[in-house]
Amino acid sequence: MQKAYSKEEFELKLRAMEDMYHINHPYQQKMNSGGFSKRQMQGWIANRFYYQCMIPIKDCAVLSNNPPIEHRRLWIQRVKTHDKKNGALEAWLKLGEAVGLTREDLLSHKYVLPGVRFAIDAYLDFVKNKTWQESAMSSLTEMFAIKIHKLRLDTWPTLYPWIEEKALTYFKKRLFDTPKDNIHALDIVLNHFNTYELQQEAFKILQFKLDILWTMLDYIYLAYELEKEPYHNIDSFSSKRVLSLS
Repeated sequence: MQKAYSKEEFELKLRAMEDMYHINHPYQQKMNSGGFSKRQMQGWIANRFYYQCMIPIKDCAVLSNNPPIEHRRLWIQRVKTHDKKNGALEAWLKLGEAVGLTREDLLSHKYVLPGVRFAIDAYLDFVKNKTWQESAMSSLTEMFAIKIHKLRLDTWPTLYPWIEEKALTYFKKRLFDTPKDNIHALDIVLNHFNTYELQQEAFKILQFKLDILWTMLDYIYLAYELEKEPYHNIDSFSSKRVLSLS
């Protein structure tokens, strides 16, 4: 039987998987270089909002799998972070409005690409049907998120001056909330996945989540960069109101 990695080794190996994080996707790289048109930004924000809406639902699913009370008390804060008045979801709605979408556009999910919806629903299904520890493991992509939030705050005011800086509140909120969430989730993972076999399973779970995030961008890239199928609601998204922003 192969010996388990120490907690320190295990954490380093998990963090090394950042190379596969979606910040390295061509669509994200174009965004980060300032190459987005307004229409491409709208497409990304509209599709990503579906993911944002599923986060508190996902976290409720984690809670439904009956973690011990000390973990429930911490994990439920994630739901409040997104769903509370002026929380993360509200901040994303304001980001959408800043790029020319309406709240109705976003809340209806009318522009969500089928492939994006399928990937996100697969993630939600995973969390509903796995143990709460496995679900916590899948959330560890948040370890890599601080860098991407900080990058947007540092560069978007220059790269995308047409987006009001006050609309970037979501990213500011995540800089504050994500580290706390990471500490808790990482503590769960390092203590639960404590055999070599469990650690190998943890790597697979993290890879699954990384694949979900990458696949979402694959479909968005096809639609709004390459203008190829699958292309959902092309007529409604090509309305004069949206095209006038391109």
